[in-house]
Amino acid sequence: MDLDHVVIWVDDPLKSVDFYVNVVGLRPVRAEEFRAGEAPFPSVRVTERSIIDLTPRQDAAAVDEMTKTTRTAGFPVNHVCIAMTKEEYEALSDRLEAHGVDTSSRRVVTYGARGNAPHAFYFRDPDDNVIEARYYDE
Repeated sequence: MDLDHVVIWVDDPLKSVDFYVNVVGLRPVRAEEFRAGEAPFPSVRVTERSIIDLTPRQDAAAVDEMTKTTRTAGFPVNHVCIAMTKEEYEALSDRLEAHGVDTSSRRVVTYGARGNAPHAFYFRDPDDNVIEARYYDE
């Protein structure tokens, strides 16, 4: 098995694409199709096998109807963690700080999917979603 995608709710999907592409350093997926009205939401690629969907918050009720659930869409997620090399981690920290994004919430020796990571930090995207960045000694 593998993690395919995570959906986060955003107020302005294209603003979020801009943040995740130009600040975080991910690649856009279907952003132009969304802009043209041909896709319901854009995404950003984390790895070749996983993406983050940037779904418009105003669509939460429609998602509940489509999935036949009651108030499941739009509930907050604690955070999403992205892992990278130490060099990518340091470059991301520098880019975030250059854009005025707070990265002061730092941790040492945090546990994740690949065991203990020596360092991690947390930051918020424009919609207040919390993202953790980390690297592993490999």
